[in-house]
Order: sequence, then structure tokens, then C-alpha cells
Amino acid sequence: MEKQNVVQLDFRFELEPTKTPTQNTCRKSLKKAKSDFVMDFMDLLQSPIIVYSSQWEDTVPKDLLGNITMARLLTQMQGEHMASLTEVVAYMMPRTYEAPMPNEWANIYTWCGLQYAKTFNKTGQIEAMEEVAPQQLSEYEMGLLKQLRLWIYEKRRQALRDKMKTSKLPDAKPSPNDQRELFQKD
Repeated sequence: MEKQNVVQLDFRFELEPTKTPTQNTCRKSLKKAKSDFVMDFMDLLQSPIIVYSSQWEDTVPKDLLGNITMARLLTQMQGEHMASLTEVVAYMMPRTYEAPMPNEWANIYTWCGLQYAKTFNKTGQIEAMEEVAPQQLSEYEMGLLKQLRLWIYEKRRQALRDKMKTSKLPDAKPSPNDQRELFQKD
């Protein structure tokens, strides 16, 4: 048997040895990650749709409301923890019927409407929206939009938390052990 020659290379990295985390922190962080995942998933599917409170809140089109879940999913997949642009359109739509809006908010509303039309391939709407919507928003308008998206996101998550607190789990009925009980006609 030959003797192997082993050479150790020193790359002069001055690194501290990594410390292995204790099991408690791993368990807590894993538990929190699971809890966050469940909350995010429930938020996508179960959170209520937040709209501007007015007498016009029932006028939001059903196809727009139907696309909100998909828009939330797309926003979540992009790593954004805020409301989707579709939700912004749904929120602002009743407000547009109340009274004229300031120029910045009109630009935000029409730009978000154009993005919604492009995302969900609404060809008739795209042509109409391209005539009135700005090509891009100013930095100030983007800041306002971001604040609104974060506000809607927090409101919808808070509404979901409140809904989860008030709802009770259904009482579990013990399963019958006797098969005659299962197939008994009522």
C-alpha cells in the first residue's frame, strides 16, 4: 500500500469558526417560519378585500374582485409584502365615484388600472387606459402608492386575524365504531 502525500493549503482567510445554534432557537425559528407561511397562505386565500367605504363600494366589477386572489399570489411570489395593484384599483374605485381626486391620486389610479389590464390581458381596457394613464409615475406618486399598498396589506391582515380570533373550530363529532351506525338509514 502506498503512502499518500497530503498537502494542506492555507488561503489566509481570517474567519471565526461558526457557532452552531442551540436547538431551542432552531425550533423557535422553524416554528415561527411555519407560522408565517401558514399566515401568508391564509392571507392570500381568505383575507377580505378592502375597499373604500362609501355608498359605491358595491360597484366594483366581479371580474376585478375575482382576479384579486391571483394578483395577491403574483405579488407574494415577487417577494413583496404589500397589497397588489389590483387591490389598489378595487380600493380606489368607489372613491373615484365620490368626488374628483387630486392629480397625483388620479395618476396612481389610472396607472394601476393600466397595470391590471396588462396583467390580466384585458385588451379592450388596455387600449382605453393607454390613452389616459401615465407611462410611469413620479417618485412622489410611487411613494404614495407604496404607502397605500402597505396600508391595505396591514388592514387586510388585521381583518384576517380578527376573523380568526372570533371564529370557532367546529365541534368534532366522535366517529362511530359500529359499521351499522355508518350505513343506517335515517
